[in-house]
Amino acid sequence: MKKTIYLFITVLFLSSCGVKYKYVPYFTDLPRDSEIKEKITNQTTFKVQVHDVLAITVSSPSPEAAAMFNVGTTSSVQNENNTNVLTAMNGFAVDEKGDIQIPLVGAVKIVGLSLAEVRLLIQEKLTTYLKNPVVNIRLANFKISILGDVAKPGVYPINNQRVNIAEALSLAGDLNITARRQDVLLVREIDGERKYIRFDMQSKDVFNSPYYYLQNNDVLYIQPDKVAYSNVDNSYRNVGIILSVISILSIFLSRL
Repeated sequence: MKKTIYLFITVLFLSSCGVKYKYVPYFTDLPRDSEIKEKITNQTTFKVQVHDVLAITVSSPSPEAAAMFNVGTTSSVQNENNTNVLTAMNGFAVDEKGDIQIPLVGAVKIVGLSLAEVRLLIQEKLTTYLKNPVVNIRLANFKISILGDVAKPGVYPINNQRVNIAEALSLAGDLNITARRQDVLLVREIDGERKYIRFDMQSKDVFNSPYYYLQNNDVLYIQPDKVAYSNVDNSYRNVGIILSVISILSIFLSRL
């Protein structure tokens, strides 16, 4: 009879097992009793890629003359979260050759350039048609995708050219308690190649990673712990409970 009770207690204990706390916090290797300073050396400069869409605004002392160069500017709308984002429907799209097509100017190769370099290049080319042109540029279709074990998976538009992995996870409502913080996967397509990079969000080394700052069209996948699966799979859980009950009843009946 005692063995039956012990077995029953063991089954209850195992069924209540969940995610251990030590796997939940972030950056656990940071010392807790001191102030730490380090230089930021991994900031990256955004480079234009094929299929990017640029919002280009041109101004000059003659607004009428500058108007024809603004046909590709984007407009501001609100998404479902009431956040202003730029639509990319009317932007200047970078074609397969790495060019954008500007009225009168024609094809301008900008792939691989920073936005500052693109601005200076276009400004120089417009001096043929405008007096003292001023060019403003921003990436209109900057977005990242976040899926897996997060509170709000989805595709998120970014209103500027800088976002890091911590900010991205915050946009998605943070990792769920069952997410594997040691196994956050970044998928990046650049220069015709696809890269797979893994992060350990429990380590402070993530801050110094060359991939800490995300780029356009990056995808983050957060793998769930096995506990997450067992919690949502009722059939799996119920089968385990039923088998445990049958085992207990079998032992109990065998001793009658």
